[in-house]
Amino acid sequence: MLNPQTLPAIQSALRELDLDGWLLFDFHGLNPVATGMLGMEGLLSRRIFALVPREGMPIALSHAIEQGPWKRWPAEWPKQRYSSWRSLEEQLADLVKGKKLAMEYSPGDAVPYLDRIPAGVLEMVKNAGAQVVTSGDLVTRFYAAWSPVHVESHRRAAAAIAQIAKDAFTVAGKRARGGAPLAEHELARWILDRFAEQKLFCDHGPIVAAGANAANPHYEPASTAARLINRGEILLIDLWAKEQTDDGVYADQTWMASLGQPSERALAVWTAVRDARDAAIQIVQERVGKGELVRGGEVDDAARDVIKDRGFGEYFTHRTGHSIDPRDLHGSGPHIDNLETREERLLVPGVAFSIEPGLYFPGEIGMRSEVNVYLTPGKAVVTPENPQRDLIVAE
Repeated sequence: MLNPQTLPAIQSALRELDLDGWLLFDFHGLNPVATGMLGMEGLLSRRIFALVPREGMPIALSHAIEQGPWKRWPAEWPKQRYSSWRSLEEQLADLVKGKKLAMEYSPGDAVPYLDRIPAGVLEMVKNAGAQVVTSGDLVTRFYAAWSPVHVESHRRAAAAIAQIAKDAFTVAGKRARGGAPLAEHELARWILDRFAEQKLFCDHGPIVAAGANAANPHYEPASTAARLINRGEILLIDLWAKEQTDDGVYADQTWMASLGQPSERALAVWTAVRDARDAAIQIVQERVGKGELVRGGEVDDAARDVIKDRGFGEYFTHRTGHSIDPRDLHGSGPHIDNLETREERLLVPGVAFSIEPGLYFPGEIGMRSEVNVYLTPGKAVVTPENPQRDLIVAE
């Protein structure tokens, strides 16, 4: 968050990037980066701007009738007000004219999670005499990065949901073996009850998908289309949760099991997915350990190469992983992606992301393995501590 304590680091980064400032903009929650950095709370139904210059104090531009959301704005920092569009454009021009500014803009929409500024606002800023470049590096370093408190919260959540997933397989296996199999939505409810017991929060899900349903990456079990989890089937559980605290950040994992002995086909698909996951982890850990640069797109390529070598390339239809930032499960930091988007941002200390290659054969089988990684100086840490190595057999 932008405050007097973080301002020196942000201004140092602006000088390093040869920028005159970071121009934050929001309207009706279009840009969570801006509202998150500014700590905005309450009704925001008018346009807001805040310029963080490379030197000096930040300056806010706010509507006269909406001062309440600015309660975290330091009193010593200037805050200008406008009512009319003419006043807004005049004051904005005074702030930005002749400056090279970063905004939440992604050229060509290469990374949609960064592309938060409407085209008309970009035109307004450019017409006022500013040059606009992407704020991607700033978002990575100052919006998406975890604190040590976030790390500890994540580690606790990761350990908890890993155990819940394993216990869920045991429950499903026993019920199927006993001739009274659970339905997918019933097992999903069982998982949510365990979350509640451990004071974990999730906004939706989890995914519980048996048999061919696991070939749908975004499958949602439902009581209106109840589907039993039977012996002899592959079962996918994708679950995510965070502690119910202000500093809680998500852990997000996918686990795979076979209810009974798996087929050779299932083992081949599982092995390809696991090895792709491990190839992605390896390139991150090796590069970070050596102090070398690594980008999200390169990690995606490493996982995808393994899948292609096994002959399954056409069935890996999504990115290898997504950013997990302190506020969002699918965050605004660097993604592990060179398929859906052109993710060229560096993976730097403080960021976190999932690694989750998957293979989906419609009408037949689906497999995914998901772990999380967070970066500290010189180290890439994987959670859970003991990632799944073998396909779980739930007898």
